[in-house]
This record gives sequence, C-alpha cells and structure tokens, in this order.
Amino acid sequence: MTTLLALDKASGATLGSVAATTAADVDAAVERAAQAQAGWAALTYAERAAVLRRAAAELGARAAALRELIVRETGSIPGKADYEIGAATGELYEAAGLASRPVAEVRPSNHAGRFSLAERVPLGVVAAITPWNFPLVLGMRVIAPALALGNAVVLKPSPETPLSGGAALAELFEAAGLPPGVFEVVQGGAEVGERLVVHPATAMVHFTGSTAVGRSIAATAGGLLKKVSLELGGNNALVVLDDADVEQAAMIGAWSSFHYQGQTCITAGRHVVHAAVADAYVAALTARAAAIRVGDPHTDAVGLGPMINGRQHARAAELLSAAVADGATVLTGGPEPVPYFRPAVVTSVHPGMRLWREEIFAPVAPVLVVADEEEAIRVVNDTEYGLVNSVVTADQRRGLAVARRLRGGMAHVNDATPQDEALAPFGGIGQSGLGGRSGGDDNLDEFTQRRWLTTTEVAPHYPY
Repeated sequence: MTTLLALDKASGATLGSVAATTAADVDAAVERAAQAQAGWAALTYAERAAVLRRAAAELGARAAALRELIVRETGSIPGKADYEIGAATGELYEAAGLASRPVAEVRPSNHAGRFSLAERVPLGVVAAITPWNFPLVLGMRVIAPALALGNAVVLKPSPETPLSGGAALAELFEAAGLPPGVFEVVQGGAEVGERLVVHPATAMVHFTGSTAVGRSIAATAGGLLKKVSLELGGNNALVVLDDADVEQAAMIGAWSSFHYQGQTCITAGRHVVHAAVADAYVAALTARAAAIRVGDPHTDAVGLGPMINGRQHARAAELLSAAVADGATVLTGGPEPVPYFRPAVVTSVHPGMRLWREEIFAPVAPVLVVADEEEAIRVVNDTEYGLVNSVVTADQRRGLAVARRLRGGMAHVNDATPQDEALAPFGGIGQSGLGGRSGGDDNLDEFTQRRWLTTTEVAPHYPY
C-alpha cells in the first residue's frame, strides 16, 4: 500500500501518513456516496442541520489539536490557524441554517387548473478538490453547504495537507454522526482528481486552486456536460490614492501582501500608488516588511512561517530575480535558504514584468507609481484575472466610486484584499473563476438545481 506523508513544513518532520487512493478506490468512494445520497437528502432539514451543528461542536472540542496540526502542516502562524477553525465553524453553523431555506416557489401558469412549482433539488454527488493554503476552511466552504442541501461529497485534499485538509474532516463528520458514505475522502495527486472529475456519478466538480489546473478541469467537465465551479488564482491590486493616510495604507498593504507568506488567491500582488504619496508609502511599507520576523511558527513567535515547499520558494525567487534583471529594485526582503522567504518590497516595476502580470504566491509587494486616479484604474484593470481589489482613501465616496470601476468579483474600500465571510458572495471573473459564487444564499445556486414540477386538476384534452 502506498502512503502519503504529512510533513511539518518548517522542520521537515513527519506528522503522520494516510493511504494513497487508487483509481479503484476513487470509484468505490464515489459509488458509496451515490448510494448514500438519496437517503441523506430524504432526511428532514432539522436532521441534516443537527449533524452540521454537532460537527461545529466537535470542531470546537478539537480546536487545540487542529491548531497545532494546521500550524505545522501548512507552515502558518497560530493566528491563521485560529482563523481557519473559527471560519470553518461559522461555515457549519451558517450551512445548518441553509438547510431550512425555502426549496420551492409557486409559479403562475397560463393553463387553467395547473399547479406549477419551481423546486430546488440536490445535485447528487459533489466532487470537491481543495488546496493546501487554507485546507480546513476551504474544504468546509464546499462540504457544509453541499451537505446541508442534501448532496453527498467526495473530497480530494491537496497532498501537501492530507491531515488538516482530509483525514481530520473525515474524523469530524464521523464523530458528528453523519451517515456512512455521505462524505468520503480520497487522497492523492492529479490522477486522483482526474478520476473524480470524469467519474459518471459525480454531478458537480468544485475546484479551488491554480488557473492552469482549473482550465484543464473545465475543459474535461465541459466535454462531459458536467457542472463545474472554479475558484482560481488572482493578481489582485491595492490602490493607494493621494489623500490616503500613508501609515494606515502601509499597514493594509503589508497585511494584503505578506499574510501567510503571500500564499493566498486573495493576496495583493500589485500596489498601485498615487505619485503624491508614493515615496512616503514605500518607506512605510518597507519599514513594516523589514520588521516582520520569519521562522518556525511551531517553535518561535514569528510573523511569517515557511513557504509550503521548495518549488514555490524557487518560483518566487525566480520571479524576483527576473524583475531585478529587468530594472526593478528590491528595497528589502527576498529568498533565504529554503523554506524561508523574507517579505519583499519591490520598486521600479513596470506592467510588462512577469512579477507584475503573474500571480506570485509569495510575500512580495511590487509597487507601481501612477499619476492620477484614471491611470490607477487602467493599470488595475489591465489583467486577465479578476478576483479582488482594494482602494485606500480618506474619502469613502471616492473610494466606492473607484472600487466599482475595478475589474473583479470583489472589492474593498479602506481594508485589505484578504477578506472572506460565510455570508458573502466569494468568487472571481475572467481567469479567476467561472463567475459562480459561494457563501450564504449563493450556495443555493451552487449546490442545487431547479426542477419544474406541475400537476393538473383535470386531465387536458389533446387532439391525438
């Protein structure tokens, strides 16, 4: 039997292992889920909601152990682990409420005596493929609402986080009393994900991860006429206008770019700064970056932990090196011996650089200076991505006006780009996703499908 090792990302120590899933195992898991789904959907909403609330209680009881596991398996600081546990708990409670939302509406009919109903029904088996950066909450964001609405779920977590992203979730729902088969976990790499996507019994594929992999999944699912929901990468911008409080803007900018080593889809990879405040902003941002401690979050009080793996470290270093060769200046930070990367502030960048156009996924803040508000909007919108942008200004009305002109699925005024709430419609456009949204009532559209149902009092007469 092949196993996958779960590693401490700072020390390299083995935290545990899971059995790697074979193609036959994937088929068996999907078939178990398909068989169990009808019985789960037939339960009352109160019964499904009770399981989700018990799962939330279990999550609270396991919080200390999960906190340590997330810190070590993802390389995050404890505060990020606490956020994940809290956010995942919120997803469960909100999903418990989702179970009792109205599932049908009466529609007018032009046929006398006809009762016309538009009802929501579960999709069936939802395949969820989740990433390593926020494995607990990004898994729960799909699992909880899908289960609440009567679906079964087969989850494939990233092989970087097989415990916090997979095994821990399976244990949680088992302890909460979820019927066997309704939630299955399969472990492995791309081949396991591919098997999930093509299996005829998976009605929907929900993928969170890179745009390149998302394109491949979309192409395959499209050929199978299968519903797909993609939450992909971003090259998000933080706009600092000329009336902004520079120190406040720098704090927002530092959190936007450096939080969890910059390894999130909602990290700010571009800082677009008005010339009137550019020098002061760069100085303040550089001071904040230089003051952040980098090290092992399990053993030391640090602000940033290790990069997830050597590949991610090497790619970030290469992007930074290429930018310098093209004229950019690194004011502070950059790669240290693997697995660490100090938060970097980079100036003299231009829109043609890969560092500016690609998703960096590392703690790097490229700064581009613009002459006015209109140039800022043009620069921000010059991207194939469209996930989230932020605007910092002393004038809230001005900030809202600018935010509404920025291309993306989300926008914030006077706050950092990394934002997520269980009730908010989360998602992007363009190369950042297909336009679907998760969160709150938007989950009704994500995890159910409409069915038209009619009944007629008197049988109609037809000519033949």
